[in-house]
Amino acid sequence: MKRLWCTFLVLALTTAALSAQTPTVKAKASAPKAADKKAKALAPCGPKADLGGDLSNNVADDSRCFEIRIYKVNQEKIGTKDFVGDIDMLHQRFREEEVAIFERLGAEILGVFQSLDDPDTLVWMLAYENRAHRQEVWKAFSADPAWKALYAKYKVPVKAEVHMLSATDYSKLK
Repeated sequence: MKRLWCTFLVLALTTAALSAQTPTVKAKASAPKAADKKAKALAPCGPKADLGGDLSNNVADDSRCFEIRIYKVNQEKIGTKDFVGDIDMLHQRFREEEVAIFERLGAEILGVFQSLDDPDTLVWMLAYENRAHRQEVWKAFSADPAWKALYAKYKVPVKAEVHMLSATDYSKLK
């Protein structure tokens, strides 16, 4: 388990370092329907056979689809419309049920972290069987009544940065 966390931290740090160089999907992650719209624009991920061209170089044949999501609370929107939450409320939403909903729908949550570089930022990493499985999970999540109730209870305005990853052929985490 310790290796898994170390691997995640390396992935998170690498992703953060590359984010200035690599295009990412940035979208509002606070509305349930945002997941479906955002998913269409994301890069492919998963096993080598699911990737094309240069994307499959160095990717493991048995890689799962990994996703790092970085949620930054949008301070400018707190108090506008019906947004009332802050980072503590976002953590409570995850703690209370958001993680459990994703697990129930088939995603594996590898970790959820508080950024120490920015106190308004939550970072989490998910794993799916492949890209199609990721799509299924997010579609089910956006329609899930438990998610809709949870979102109504914890309305936190966030900006999401999403990175899709596949494990390398030499990675211990696949």
